[in-house]
Amino acid sequence: MTLHLRRHPFWQAGLRWLILLILCALGLQVFFLSRIFLMRYIDPASTAFQRSEVWRISHKKHDLRWSQRWVSSDKFPTQIQRAVIASEDDTFATHTGVQWAALERAWSKNSRAQARAQARNQTPKVVGGSTITQQLAKNLFLSGERTLFRKTQELILTLALEQFLSKQRILDIYLNSVEWGEGVFGVEAASIHYFKQPSAQLNAWQAARLAVMLPRPKYYEKLSRSPYLNERASVILSRMSMVTLP
Repeated sequence: MTLHLRRHPFWQAGLRWLILLILCALGLQVFFLSRIFLMRYIDPASTAFQRSEVWRISHKKHDLRWSQRWVSSDKFPTQIQRAVIASEDDTFATHTGVQWAALERAWSKNSRAQARAQARNQTPKVVGGSTITQQLAKNLFLSGERTLFRKTQELILTLALEQFLSKQRILDIYLNSVEWGEGVFGVEAASIHYFKQPSAQLNAWQAARLAVMLPRPKYYEKLSRSPYLNERASVILSRMSMVTLP
């Protein structure tokens, strides 16, 4: 009976499809890993998130405002590096890509928030526990979906980024590609957009102000005079001197 089932065309077709899916998944990982390896030497022209934003903005508006200027790491002011690390990921220089304790706390908090929101028929407020490396992995290759598969892929890419690239290179790509407003990507474009000057001229306070915008850049772009920005920037400013740079 078992032998008969194994020879059945249904099981043979199912096995072929399973093998094909496994090969496709492996091929996708090889593609991702090869792109990450090349990033040791070549700056990425765009990210998955940027391309999705081009699509969204172009369908929302007739004119596409887009600003991004790549800056080499030797031209980055130390202030912006310290501010972003202090605000987004204070152990960036020492962790292996993932802060498991922070991720677990965020997962637990989001689960409780989602349960409360469902009971009140509201949209839950989601908090993040991602490191700079995780954020870069997501922005470079993935969608914004919150599924187990996407999160697993994010972790794989995060470990690959940490394996193939130096901490400084990860930070360079992140600072040059992260969103700082609608159609505003990278610290050079952000500095010109908000302060009318190149990033090399940012002072500590301006760097802190930019850093605290990162979790919700399009939101704070519209609320540039928000008291929260000033309060949070003061906190980040006080922490910047304690930051360990890669």
